Parts: sequence; C-alpha cells; structure tokens
Amino acid sequence: MRGVVVVTGVMASGKSTVSQALAERLPRAAHVRGDAFRRMIVSGREDYAPDAGAEAESQLRLRHRLSARTADAYAEAGFTAVVQDVVLGEQLTAYVDLFRTRPLYVVVLAPSPEAVAAREAGRAKTGYGAWTLAELDGVLRGATPRIGLWLDTTGLSVGETVEAILSGRERARVR
Repeated sequence: MRGVVVVTGVMASGKSTVSQALAERLPRAAHVRGDAFRRMIVSGREDYAPDAGAEAESQLRLRHRLSARTADAYAEAGFTAVVQDVVLGEQLTAYVDLFRTRPLYVVVLAPSPEAVAAREAGRAKTGYGAWTLAELDGVLRGATPRIGLWLDTTGLSVGETVEAILSGRERARVR
C-alpha cells in the first residue's frame, strides 16, 4: 500500500491501534493522528459536538485540512501516510476531496456498538463526552457514505484487522 490510507470510525473503534499496526507493517510509513491537530489549539478551542456552532465547525475543517496536507507531504516524501480520525457522515466525502495523493484508500472500522462500549469501558481515556455512542454509531451507519473498505471488526484482533485491510486494499481504494 502506497499513498494515503484514511482510517475512520467512531471513538474506541480501534483507529489508533489499527493505524499504528498498519503503519508498522509497511516498509516506509507515517502515522498521522488527526486529533493531534485539535490538541494543538491552546486557547480558543471549540470542540466539535452535537449542534456545534460555526467556530467549532471551522476548527474541525481546519483540523481536516491540516491532517490531509500533512499526509500528502509524507506521501510526497515517499512514505505511506496512514491518517486516522473520526470522520463520519457527509464530512467523509469532503475530507476525501482534500487529499491530492493517489492512490487514496479509505478504511471504515465498524465494530458493533456493544464491542465499542466494552472497549471504551476498558481504556484509560474517555472519548465520549458531548456525543453518545448511540449518536455516533447512528451517524456512522446511517449517514456515512459507503465508500472504501468497511470492516466489522467486532471479532477481529488488531493483526486480523490489518490483514483484512491489506488483503482488501483494492476495495479500500477510492482514488
């Protein structure tokens, strides 16, 4: 896999772990964490939440532009950029349009809500605050365009998920 690989899904779906493991399997790769761009805003940050205002939406679009440009820069330098973030609903199409690099792959991790709840309960950080799991899962399954490779990772290990991505890369390719 060369180019850019976008890995998305709801919080606690395994994006960070799977993206890191995928990058480690590739001969020359970088792991671009979209949330890092959100955390770079030291003051005046408005996190994206249900019924977000214009400023929160503007900051989300900035975060997406920065992560896409960073991934493109890594790809231009000869790295496969594995970029992960929560990008759901109509935002996924807009996000995909930001990347210049070809090939471009999209992988959507879609474990069951029960599996996500168990993962969330077992980790130190908490992803769900303003959002509920039911809300995000509803956006994932009901409003996210069916582009790229969708994986139900409920019963898959990290290694099995990486294997499914590598073997399904042609289905993951969107450009």
